[in-house]
Amino acid sequence: MKDTLKSPPAVSLTMKKASTMGIMVTSLFYLLCGGFGYAAFGDDTPGNLLTGFGFYEPYWLIDFANACIVLHLVGGFQVYSQPLFGVVDRWLYEKFPNSGFIHNQYTLKVPLLPGTLKVNVFRLCFRTIYVASATAVAMVFPYFNQVLGVIGALNFWPLAIYFPVQMYIRQRNIEPWSKQWVALQVFSICCLAISIFGLAGSLEGLISQKLA
Repeated sequence: MKDTLKSPPAVSLTMKKASTMGIMVTSLFYLLCGGFGYAAFGDDTPGNLLTGFGFYEPYWLIDFANACIVLHLVGGFQVYSQPLFGVVDRWLYEKFPNSGFIHNQYTLKVPLLPGTLKVNVFRLCFRTIYVASATAVAMVFPYFNQVLGVIGALNFWPLAIYFPVQMYIRQRNIEPWSKQWVALQVFSICCLAISIFGLAGSLEGLISQKLA
């Protein structure tokens, strides 16, 4: 994303502002959905608040929500799959240094769009197959909400808390056992505890659904 931004203003400032706004909006919606859903329905809260109660009206609202989910997942694939794509690209580049299928890029002119588009056939094929396969598995996987809860609990602390906190400490050169260092470590440990409780609850839900 940073490579597509223009300066001035500084790219780092633009990214910081965009990241802060994105995290605030996302956190607000997640907290509202989870908090109000649990306050209203307690332990009987369905995984899908829009259709979990057996009714699908108003239809326009359900269709709009599904369209928003599609946009969310399309963006999520691009963000969270980039590390995997990068590992596969580097490994194959080194494994097959003379392969034109892997290395060659082709320039395409897309109608109604300014400039040209560079296309790598290997990346296009691999990423399309990956996204299609992941989508198919998610559609046919049983107990999707429970499995999603387990995956989210496993990923939350290391990806959203631990690594960002450690990177911030290293970037800011925060001294060990200083007040800020202790506060960050306490925050990380608290989030780890929340993740453990969430994982335990998700596993209990998965086992209960399996035995039901």
